Amino acid sequence: MDKIIFPKNSLFLVTGGAGFIGSNLCEAILQMGYKVRCVDDFSTGRINNIREFFQNKNFELIKMDIKNFQACRKICNGVDYVLHQAAWGSVPRSVMLPHFYAENNIMGIINMLESAREAKVKKFVYASSSSVYGDESTLPKKEGMEGNLLSPYAVTKMAAEEYAKQYYRHYGLDTYGLRYFNVFGRRQNSNEYAAVLPKFITRLLKNEEPIIMGDGSQSRDFTYIDNVIQANFLACKAQSIFAGDVYNIAVGERKTIISLYNDLAKYLRKDIKPKFSNESKGDIKHSLADITKAKQALKYNPQYDFAQGMRLTVDWYKENLM
Repeated sequence: MDKIIFPKNSLFLVTGGAGFIGSNLCEAILQMGYKVRCVDDFSTGRINNIREFFQNKNFELIKMDIKNFQACRKICNGVDYVLHQAAWGSVPRSVMLPHFYAENNIMGIINMLESAREAKVKKFVYASSSSVYGDESTLPKKEGMEGNLLSPYAVTKMAAEEYAKQYYRHYGLDTYGLRYFNVFGRRQNSNEYAAVLPKFITRLLKNEEPIIMGDGSQSRDFTYIDNVIQANFLACKAQSIFAGDVYNIAVGERKTIISLYNDLAKYLRKDIKPKFSNESKGDIKHSLADITKAKQALKYNPQYDFAQGMRLTVDWYKENLM
């Protein structure tokens, strides 16, 4: 992929910047030589994810809650590009806490959209999710083929998309929704919902039996973190005619959980049989993305397939956890 270049002294705002995806975005921005304002309330983000950036003059950390509208207005001052990653994940947890998810995920993005509009930011790129496809069983998943939503979390992501479209339609704010499909890679917390790779890796490295929810036949389009980073930057460079829309960000490969586990065990040279448990409530059975739209509009071209990403992820965990 060609190097992506922004104007000198560009300022990026990354919400959820101490989280898994957010911290990787912060790191990439700093490596490119631009300024980044990292915002997190540390409810799910971790200080260890960003500690290494503290000495970089281009890094600014602000601890705040995106439910606070006045604080959102302050952090958007002087910002060129917003990469909005802040939200609570986890389908099962959203089933238990629907009110909190609405308040945090929906009001959070509305506060950020309004603040970005007032500050006249150039681009507003936000994290959506493959969960918006709900019970639509057709594969591959294509934008415009959404089914019945299966969890409060999915509802918050769909609401975020609709509000972002309104801000483009009525106020001319260039918004781009990225529907992430099962992102994995360095810095992913093994305690996070859906983080099957770090869960499996950490247990295998400790010679413990990993637990597979269901029978392992469920499949996902696992997407390495660097593909997601590329997509965010490409969206920041996209033409305005492609704003006010949503894009699948994945690889376009489907892998079952049991085959993923077998690949991991083989790479780590472990002969450990997994345990099987009940399926997660609100989960979909199969997921596979059609990434044609992102390729055409954003010039998205994933550089890492599952096998490459898996090896890089395992090596990172070996280095950082052992």
